[in-house]
Amino acid sequence: MNLDKVLAISGKPGLYVLKVQTRTGFVAESLADGKKITVNLKSNVSLLSEISVYTYEGEKPLKEVMSSIAEKENKGPAISHKEDPATLAAYFKEVLPNYDEERVYASDIKKILNWYNTLQAKGLVVEETPAEEVAKAAVAETVPAEKPKKAKKVTE
Repeated sequence: MNLDKVLAISGKPGLYVLKVQTRTGFVAESLADGKKITVNLKSNVSLLSEISVYTYEGEKPLKEVMSSIAEKENKGPAISHKEDPATLAAYFKEVLPNYDEERVYASDIKKILNWYNTLQAKGLVVEETPAEEVAKAAVAETVPAEKPKKAKKVTE
């Protein structure tokens, strides 16, 4: 699951994908309806890849938490974020048994489950292979081995 270009924008519902950077901000596309919006640099924007969840041992990256949810649900949808807080807390305890119950609020759990279900519905919950292996495989398949060309001698 690659969360590098997935954004949460404060004041805007849902998740967005970073499309292009501009001089005054960037353009993002909504995962919900595909509409593109411009976001200025003053907006409060969070990359999902930079978010962590508090545990008793430290912080756990959101990517690992979402991977745990995907593993538990066999890459299917998780429970609805609209369940009651006790049900959400019990579910989250199964996914991340050592999360810090005093610092991770019900609203945080709701947001994480909503984000997971959004990503899952868009088919973005997939196994990730190391980028280097993918790049090497792509280059090996598309670029045939060429013999180096001899430089032409320039005469004046």
